[in-house]
Amino acid sequence: MTKKMERICQPQYAADLFAGWEETPIWSCIQGVMGKVYGDHQEHPTSAAAILGDFCFLAGEPSKDLVAYKPKESGQNFIIMIPQSKKWGQLIREYWGEKAKEVTRYAVKKEQNNFVSEKLQKMASNLPAGYEIKLITRELYDQCRKMEWSRDLVGQYKSFEEYERLGLGFAVVKDGELVAGASSYSSYKEGIEIQIDTQMDHRRKGLARACGATLILECLKRGLYPSWDAQNQESLSLAEQFGYYPSHSYPAYEIWDY
Repeated sequence: MTKKMERICQPQYAADLFAGWEETPIWSCIQGVMGKVYGDHQEHPTSAAAILGDFCFLAGEPSKDLVAYKPKESGQNFIIMIPQSKKWGQLIREYWGEKAKEVTRYAVKKEQNNFVSEKLQKMASNLPAGYEIKLITRELYDQCRKMEWSRDLVGQYKSFEEYERLGLGFAVVKDGELVAGASSYSSYKEGIEIQIDTQMDHRRKGLARACGATLILECLKRGLYPSWDAQNQESLSLAEQFGYYPSHSYPAYEIWDY
């Protein structure tokens, strides 16, 4: 029998289904800070999806109905589904077929005391001549949104006012042009999820390292945790340079024509 899926208005009712899952976009959704939670019941869901930006975390009793569900308000045609169990993964493969590309992502440990300020400060100051790191202001926020490569630096925040209130980020600028950035992909009450991007023509110059170190230092100064989740081995290697330690790898499914 097909189950009706809907947005759960009080997302904390789904919290137990995600218990022990240390992905901060889930926390953002459950806390009601950003993102939304969907499931099969308002107060007693048995299956739930936490959706924030390009990410969909599936938890609870595996449900083909939820794997197939696309919220009416979703205007995107791409999403990354992350299953809580092998059964969830099997349902994703069965329903989405060739549209689902299985990839491996890498979680890092969320530990508070691994960062060495002196080391991060040295990284932050190691910029090539002509480059400058600036706090993301309204002007830089607008620049980020205009270009595809930089959109995810601020894209989950509906306005600069929301970004200023919830988010945090720094940009690398050369001759007035945005060329790299480290910012909050998303926010939760205790911290942010870091997003780092560099314009293709300016890669391999240490810009991501310098900007990322600047962001981590500012998070520590403000009492925010700078959470990191690695898309690939290169991202994991950069995380380790900052002081993070690997936790585990996990499967995810990139869904096209979502």
